[in-house]
Amino acid sequence: MPDSHSQRVFRFAPSPNGYLHLGHAYSALMNEKLSRAAGGKLLLRIEDIDVGRCRPEFEEGILEDLDWLGIEFDGDVRRQSDHFSDYALAVERLEARGLVYPCFCTRAEIARAAGHRLDWPRDPDGAPIYPGTCKHLRDDEPALRRRGAGRYAVQRLDMNEALAEAGQRIGWCEFGESGDPRDVSGEPGVWGDVVLARKDVPASYHIAVVVDDALQGVTDVVRGADLLPATSLHRLLQILLGYRAPDYHHHDLVRDADGAKMSKSAWSKPLRMLRADGATPQDVRRRLGFGVAS
Repeated sequence: MPDSHSQRVFRFAPSPNGYLHLGHAYSALMNEKLSRAAGGKLLLRIEDIDVGRCRPEFEEGILEDLDWLGIEFDGDVRRQSDHFSDYALAVERLEARGLVYPCFCTRAEIARAAGHRLDWPRDPDGAPIYPGTCKHLRDDEPALRRRGAGRYAVQRLDMNEALAEAGQRIGWCEFGESGDPRDVSGEPGVWGDVVLARKDVPASYHIAVVVDDALQGVTDVVRGADLLPATSLHRLLQILLGYRAPDYHHHDLVRDADGAKMSKSAWSKPLRMLRADGATPQDVRRRLGFGVAS
């Protein structure tokens, strides 16, 4: 890693909507390895903005698993649920510049607009690109009030306006598996007018992670390759909010026996079950290619 920052700051940021599996362990251990090599700090952040799915027992399990693995973190744990005001303030800053607009469309309405059209554009997560229904109404205040009557609004980023204001190439420094840096360009426009704040919490994952990384002084974002497409969007938000760009390292994903990525939704065997089966932290480290902690 370069010495462009006085001290490198890394973070591992799991969501307590399930128990950790080997894929999470790999990411946590990679953060540990790179932070130690850089003589930097390693922070733990609990990304629990999804109040409907995140549960205290999952957070407790995460802390137990990380302690069992022997990973040591610096400073206090940051929980996103304690910082909703930080995310709301960031959205308000964008809204004041005309980069955010209210949207009252339901997911069902957006799905109906897309229909079964194979040519309807989709974002990198596979969701239909928002058709701009409420965006076209924002200058028609009476129509917007009628549409929003009795509904809660989400706040969407006006992608075209955001790209115009950014006025520059959206890029970042990416470190491959070899550790060699390369300059990468992104295309945040493929996300369309993404949601930045939802009706149940004042933030989406995208705005929350960008704000957290900035406020925590994160210099190196080490995470799975499945999040690489989101990085162009995160870099755009960082530019709009005046945040310094971290360096990124998107590592390969841990696959199961069938070649599918391990995930909570796929019921990948959690670390706590491996532990119950007699696995040791050293077993997990060796299996994932990290050797034994010193």
